[in-house]
Amino acid sequence: MGKIIVNSDFIHVVSTDLANYYKIVPKEVNENLILFYCIQSNNTFEIKEELELLIGKQIDLISVEESEITKALSIYYRKERINNSSKTLTVNSNDFLEVLLSEAKSLKSSDIHCEVYEKSARIRFRIDGQLIERYKIETENYLELVNKIKIRSKLNITEKRLPQDGRITTEDFDVRVSILPTLYGEKIVMRLLGQDASNIDLTSLGFQKEELDKYLEAVKKPNGIILISGPTGSGKTTTLYATLRLLNDTKRNIVTVEDPIEYTLKGINQVQLKEDIGLTFASALKSFLRQDPDVIMLGEIRDSETALMAIRASLTGHLVLSTIHTNSAIGTVSRLIDMGVPPYLISETLNLSVAQRLVRKLCSHCKEEVSFDINDFPESFKIPYEPKKIFKAKGCNECYHTGYKGRTAIYDVININLAIANAIKSNTIASHFEKDENYKSLPEKAYDVFAKGETSLDEIYSILLNV
Repeated sequence: MGKIIVNSDFIHVVSTDLANYYKIVPKEVNENLILFYCIQSNNTFEIKEELELLIGKQIDLISVEESEITKALSIYYRKERINNSSKTLTVNSNDFLEVLLSEAKSLKSSDIHCEVYEKSARIRFRIDGQLIERYKIETENYLELVNKIKIRSKLNITEKRLPQDGRITTEDFDVRVSILPTLYGEKIVMRLLGQDASNIDLTSLGFQKEELDKYLEAVKKPNGIILISGPTGSGKTTTLYATLRLLNDTKRNIVTVEDPIEYTLKGINQVQLKEDIGLTFASALKSFLRQDPDVIMLGEIRDSETALMAIRASLTGHLVLSTIHTNSAIGTVSRLIDMGVPPYLISETLNLSVAQRLVRKLCSHCKEEVSFDINDFPESFKIPYEPKKIFKAKGCNECYHTGYKGRTAIYDVININLAIANAIKSNTIASHFEKDENYKSLPEKAYDVFAKGETSLDEIYSILLNV
């Protein structure tokens, strides 16, 4: 018997409580008959009759190993789904939205996507950066779910033509709600926010020892700018919060302005960006300077006004942390110059430039060894060495059949010393690092993780193209 895979269309034919109580998992479903996997001891006429009475359809049972049933139940019928309630999990039940949010939280999902098409609708969770389909629901039930989400986020349920943004507040986390009209109805994305940052630690993010030493050296300086670059979803905010947690003590006044506030941290003064009323990064920064801050965190440097304000704040004795959208740590300098910041100011204030990416780690239960072929790599990437063993993703119940489990960050850390500061002033920073034999670029760092057998070529291929 192979690993049990449950079609997402069949999950809701039985509640979580019933599935766990009888140790059953649906194999096939048609109009009159439901076929369940079950453990040998439960494959009896009495249990079959009980299930037929409870579910209201003819039931057949197939015996499989108990270990296989246990694995399938842990994936498809987690007890957290209904918070130990005895209610059946159906789309039109009163607690379905609560169940959806609770399940996403327990699975460490960052986003919930609710999408509707011509004849069906689906719900997907973003786990470890990838979307995984969890539910398929009827279109008429989808409309009811949309209204429940709108009511909970205090939005206009009659407005179906324009985008809307709202927020759902629960006991231990907040949810940012974005609604977008599409061809067949409204698409909803719910971002889980407000997670407690007290357990985020710099040592657990993926820094190599040498990189972490450089980072900590820059963070300990009383003033200057630390910039972290990378695309959306690359873990920049997590790195910033781990840094704030390190700096957070009774001797420092720390203020942040964010869009949105993704984590909460006791002892830090956090401000939510509200551009519609004029509360921008730049205007918040002006106010911060009158609040006697020691450390300022800006969610993002988006424009020249914010960049120049950050420079000014660092020159007047403040440590400024922020993010910026560039492809590399070196590219951050070019981006600031493009924003109108003079090179001599950058060289005087920039303590550290960091570029980072998140890559999924291969599932240790199912990763599969493959042969090394130089032709599989981008032509633009020069392979530094040939690894002893490489692996690809396969997929199993342990990793939701994605082949990956968890993520790690890859960092390119540049500590601005005197030689690099002079290269910034003379606008020769790119050629400076071309001559530095000890410098490893982000693609080379990604290749090292691949060569250690921790991730696959597919996962790092886009990073290798960034040469």
